Amino acid sequence: VQASGVDAILLYSPLVFKAVGVASDSAAIGGTVAIGAVKTCFILVGMLLTDRVGRRPLLLASTAGVAATTASLALTLRLASGGGAAPAAVAACLTSVLAVVATYSVGYGSVVNTYSAEILPLRLRAQGSGLGVAVNRLTCGLVGMTFISLAGGITMAGCFFLYAGVTAAAFVFVYALLPETRRRTLEDMGVLFDK
Repeated sequence: VQASGVDAILLYSPLVFKAVGVASDSAAIGGTVAIGAVKTCFILVGMLLTDRVGRRPLLLASTAGVAATTASLALTLRLASGGGAAPAAVAACLTSVLAVVATYSVGYGSVVNTYSAEILPLRLRAQGSGLGVAVNRLTCGLVGMTFISLAGGITMAGCFFLYAGVTAAAFVFVYALLPETRRRTLEDMGVLFDK
C-alpha cells in the first residue's frame, strides 16, 4: 500500500509544488492543507462505500485510480521541468496531487486493514494483521527516507513513474488474487481461499 508513493506526496508536497514552479511558501502550504482536507473527506467516502459497494471494487478502483493519477502527476512534473512556472502546470500538478490522495484514500486508505482482517484465518489474524501493519510502516519509512535521494537520481517525475508502476502491479494482484469478502462470514473465508 505505502509503496504507491502516497507518503512521498504527503511528506514532500511543498517540494513537489516547488518542482512545477510554485515560488510562494504560503501557496505550497495551502496546497498541503488542501491535501489534508481531501484525504479526510475521501477516507469518509471510502468508509461509507465499503459495505455498499464491496471491498474488491473499491480496491480495484483505488489501485487503478492511484496508478493513473500518479502517472499523471509524473507526466506533469516531466513537462514542467523544462519550462517556468506556468499557471497551467501548477494547476495540473495540484489537481494530480489531489486526485492521487483522493483515489488512495477511498480504497487503499480505508479498505486494506478491513480486508486483511477478514481474509486471515482466526488462528493467524492477530499475527497476520500485526505483520501487515509492520511491513506497511517499514515501507512508509523507506519511501519517506529515500524519496529525496531517489528524486536526485532519477528525477522527481521518475519517482512518480516508478510508484505508478508499482501501483499498476498492485492492481494486477488485486484483480487476479483477491476475492470479494462483503457479506461473507469469517467461516466462509477458509472455504473461499481453499479453492
